[in-house]
This record gives sequence, structure tokens and C-alpha cells, in this order.
Amino acid sequence: MFSFHWPWMALLLLLPVAAALLWPRLARGQQEQSEPGIRTTLRHPALQQLEASFNTRRPRMAIAGKAHLLLLSLLWITLTLAAMRPQWLEPYTELKTEGYDLMLAVDTSRSMTALDFSKDSRPISRMAVVKGVMGRFIQNRQGDRVGLIVFGNQSFTLSPLTLDIKAVHRILQEIEPGMAGNATAMGDAIGLGVKKLRERPEGSRVLLLVTDGENTAGLIPPLESARMAALEGIRIYAIGVGSNKTEVMIRGSDGQYRNESDIGLDEATLKKIAQQTGGAYFRATNTQALEKIYEEIDTLEKTEAEQRTVLIPHPLYRWPLGVALATLLLLGLLPEARVRTAGGAGD
Repeated sequence: MFSFHWPWMALLLLLPVAAALLWPRLARGQQEQSEPGIRTTLRHPALQQLEASFNTRRPRMAIAGKAHLLLLSLLWITLTLAAMRPQWLEPYTELKTEGYDLMLAVDTSRSMTALDFSKDSRPISRMAVVKGVMGRFIQNRQGDRVGLIVFGNQSFTLSPLTLDIKAVHRILQEIEPGMAGNATAMGDAIGLGVKKLRERPEGSRVLLLVTDGENTAGLIPPLESARMAALEGIRIYAIGVGSNKTEVMIRGSDGQYRNESDIGLDEATLKKIAQQTGGAYFRATNTQALEKIYEEIDTLEKTEAEQRTVLIPHPLYRWPLGVALATLLLLGLLPEARVRTAGGAGD
């Protein structure tokens, strides 16, 4: 589809017409104001001899005047067209896709370094388990929009909702315990997830909350955030990570692991959050515990994302501008086309 980005610039086409109408009046006004008997033009006393010295010839005024007027008109029209910024609008339609809007909120407090899981008889941290299990979970969400939030003392969005699940998976593998602080702002994380999900279509809004402790920081209580999520139609699947041990090996600020008391999960609050929003609570005591979430989410009804058509502009101003430059060059190459005043031939 062809259009002009600045169509109002077409008013410039009227400028030469206005100048042609007003110029004779201004010229007469200046002539009336000049004193009688005073010449306003300085002429050479021997113009004929001067022309003969330079071997000049007079142009055919009728033909020269018409050519000059035609070229000037073409120059002004093409410059105006270029100023109007012509463009070709190419329509691009996003295809409709069905899927969920999944926001993953991961606890990155210091306790996520606890070594209370094992793989191949070797101890691994809670964060390593989350990265592995949730990484496989993200890779299986083809067609879903997935986002990532981390929370500690505060909550931050590392990835907005996107269909690029490979990018979200890479970001998930790069998160580290303590990157958002050592505390657990669970309520703030839920509130941030609600803010990101409420703009999406209803029926497919899901928040996956992964934590290993209780709310120890933040401004919003977890249950209050859950109430807001319920009002927005967002289901929260709470996942508690960690064993039932009272003491676990946790990495300190110096990088060394020491036995420390584990405050444990606030399972009562997590269950209330899930129940209040129509979701579910899972206790991840091993790497297979999260498999149930796949079945739960697949039972939800998928919603069709909205279809949007955008117009991609392709500028075309180069064409009239090129014609204008060619016309200007032609005016310079044809000096005999210049209009000379009637009095320029002498008295």
C-alpha cells in the first residue's frame, strides 16, 4: 500500500503560485515608492560591443522561457514529493499460536547453595537441581510464552514473556545464588509476576514459584500477592525445593561450605498460595518431583493468542529526490534555457 508519511507537505506546491500572484504587486509597490528620474538598474554603456567581444548569441526567448519554466516546475514538484516522504507499506501478519503464558519465578537466596541433593552418588546444590529440571521443562514448552523472574532481597525480571524458549533457557543456566540478595522476597516476586501476566489473554496465565524457604524480605506479603493473582485469573504452581534435613551444607560468603541450620520450607503458606489461585503445591525432594507439573499444566485449556498485522514502511523518497537532482543538473548543463529579462538586451 502506497502512502505519504507527511502528506501535509503538499501545501508547498502552492508556494510558487502564491509567489507569482504576489510578486507583481510587490514590484509595483517598490516602483511607486522610488523617486522619479532615478535609474534603478546599472547598465553597461556599450552592451552591443561587449556581446560581440564574448561572441554571445541571444537565445530564442519563447523556447528558452518554456524550457526553463518546465524544468523549474519539475524540480519543485519532485522536491515536494520527496519532502512528503512517500513510502510503500508492506503488511506483515503475525500467525496465531496457541499456548500458555508461563512466568517462572526462581528463588536465588544463599540457601539455594545447600548440598542436599545427589546425582550419581555426588552431592549437588538445590540451584543445580532447579536449573536441570526447570531447564528441561522450558525446552518442552514449544509454542508457549515463557518469562523468568529471580528474587532474593528484591525481585527482578531477567526475561519478559517470549516465544524464544532457547534464550530463556540460556538465561536460566546463568543465574547464581545470591545474585538478587540472600533473603527471600517471595511476595514481591509474585507481585512482579502478576504485573507481567495480567496483560496477557485470560485462561492461560500461569506462574511457577520455585523457592526453598519462607518470606523474609520484600514489601508485599505473599498471601496478599496471591490474592491479587487470583483477581487477575493467574494460577500459581508453588514448588518447594529442599530435603527434610535440619542441617545442610551451605556455601558461605568466602566460598566454603559449612553445616548450617536450615529454616525449612513454609509449606503452609505455599499451599495457601496455590489453593487461593487455583494452582497446586509440589514438594521437590528429588529430580523427578516436578514431572507432575507437566500433567497439571497440560490439563488447562489453551488460548489462542491475538493476531496482529503491522505495516512495514519502505521509504521511496530516493526516487523523486533523484529526479530533482537530475533536473537541477540539466538546468546547469543548459545555460541557454535561463530566462533573461526583457531589458537585459540594452536600452
